[in-house]
Amino acid sequence: RNGEYLYIKHDGSLDDGLELVTHPMSLEFQLRQMPWEALCRKAVSLGYQSHRAHTCGLHVHVSRRAFGEQEWEQDRAIARVLYFFEKHWEELLKFSRRTPRQLEHWAARYGYKEYPKDILDHAKKGTNGSRYTCVNLQNDSTIKFRIFRGTLKYNTLIATLQLIERICDVAIFLSDEELKAMS
Repeated sequence: RNGEYLYIKHDGSLDDGLELVTHPMSLEFQLRQMPWEALCRKAVSLGYQSHRAHTCGLHVHVSRRAFGEQEWEQDRAIARVLYFFEKHWEELLKFSRRTPRQLEHWAARYGYKEYPKDILDHAKKGTNGSRYTCVNLQNDSTIKFRIFRGTLKYNTLIATLQLIERICDVAIFLSDEELKAMS
């Protein structure tokens, strides 16, 4: 039955492991129907490590369409996501459960700019095709949050999904000025 929700994939960036990939689903579905708690318990009982493996990441994809129908709407909101990450980097670093060195390798930042659009422009030009950025923009249909260290703790997984949802809400519903004033 879990095949309806997720599948297992080989990940070449892992020394010895696998990648669990979910089919697209809302946060509400993740919270109410996805058997994350049982899955995490089972993985731990089988000896899987995730967080302790040091190479495992928790990556969350969000549909670009969640940010608007038109590309300009999407770009405007995605620019705010990137701005949020740069402005609140120290707090997100703590929440990510990664070290600064791990982030440099697996989820580099773009660099702070005064305006959200400037960060997006820099991200589109300056990443040299690297997928190892905190918010990966290379996929045509999703943006991928790569900052988080892997986990087999249910509460940590859910908190991560909820945080991403809130960051996206802030990017969609606040103006640039409101975002900049936010502490």
